Amino acid sequence: AALAGAACLLPPLAGIPFGGYAAVALTLVAAVLSLPAVARALLPFLGLARSVAWRLAHARLSATPGQAVVAGAGVIASVALASAMAIMVSSFRVSVDDWLAQVLPADLYVRASPASGSGYLDPAALARIAALPGVASVDTTRLINLRLSDEEPLFSVLARPVRGNWGLPLVAGSAERPAGSDAGHDALPPAWISEAAADRLRLAVGGRLVLPLEGRRHSFVVAGIWRDYARQHGAALIESEDYLALTGDTRINDAAIRAEAGVDPKSIAEALRTAFGAEHLIVALPGEIRAETLQIFDRTFLITYLMEAVTVMIGLFGIATTFATLASTREGEFGMLRHLGFTRAEIGRLIAMEGLLTAGLGVISGLLAGGAIAWILIEVINRQSFHWSMDLAVPWGALALFAVSLVVLAALVARLAGARAMLRSAVLAVKADW
Repeated sequence: AALAGAACLLPPLAGIPFGGYAAVALTLVAAVLSLPAVARALLPFLGLARSVAWRLAHARLSATPGQAVVAGAGVIASVALASAMAIMVSSFRVSVDDWLAQVLPADLYVRASPASGSGYLDPAALARIAALPGVASVDTTRLINLRLSDEEPLFSVLARPVRGNWGLPLVAGSAERPAGSDAGHDALPPAWISEAAADRLRLAVGGRLVLPLEGRRHSFVVAGIWRDYARQHGAALIESEDYLALTGDTRINDAAIRAEAGVDPKSIAEALRTAFGAEHLIVALPGEIRAETLQIFDRTFLITYLMEAVTVMIGLFGIATTFATLASTREGEFGMLRHLGFTRAEIGRLIAMEGLLTAGLGVISGLLAGGAIAWILIEVINRQSFHWSMDLAVPWGALALFAVSLVVLAALVARLAGARAMLRSAVLAVKADW
């Protein structure tokens, strides 16, 4: 565990978070090695039942806690990886949903369709949009992609109002324009950069950003850092008035429309499609954009749920093989219990309870390890790989249902795996002991 914590502090190598991957492996090893200690700590609280079968199962596991390692190692690994992925995907999905709600505060969004020839909204088109009945305000965005150097990937620059119909999910700094940076002053104009840009360019609030615009290099002061899940290689946002003053470029890519109070945005959308045609404008409501984005997100991460199912099956297979082997070596013990009055059904319940206890301990250790691995995925691996931050969102209900279902399945699997050992007659089972 200490080595895992130290590995989390290592920087990425060639953009790959080897330290984070090592921390995940070390956390799994630590969880497996700590299982006997977890068993010794928790088993005293589980021995209060009056059932004879339960007390026998509890006594055996208390006497041989190492058995929990043999049978529960697969459970720990499967639960840890499955729960870690569940927490990471849930956190990512909730963060993306919140991000969309922040960046899309307007009632309607319009994009110039490439089918229109130029792919831009000209001043005449903006005037027609603003003149439509029910439109209260229109804010525009100009998007350009450029290279900060020959070695760097494409970098995005957005020119739009920081306040208005577009949102800015800041994680550092302020949306306020720094004092002295107004047009006409000698101070550097402000820019707000994404987390990816801050990491890749090693910039913080107050730093200096240089952008090549219209063949000239212009300097900006970093006024804030914002969360951006749309552009992995970095982006910078500057005020529209600053961009226009520096470049003279009046072309527009997108427009955000705020409807007047009481006006249905869908009616404005229909008016836009009628006035411009579907080939010239792409019109979308915020709810439609969010729904489509989350649908793509769910399809993308569907494979992770399939992988989680595979890991759970591997853990159950480990339970089955372990208890099948143990049951075959305990035929004499089961025969003696039969002589003492146990029925085959009661011995089956005994094996199921041992499987339940073993899996329960493995699930507890696995969930603890899964929480640690989820933190590594979110704060180390994801941040070093994609430069995105997330808000932790634990799916408590889903994890509880998963844990209970896995423990019940493990008890059933252990019972089925030990069925063969109960078929032998009680006399023959203890014959070797005579």
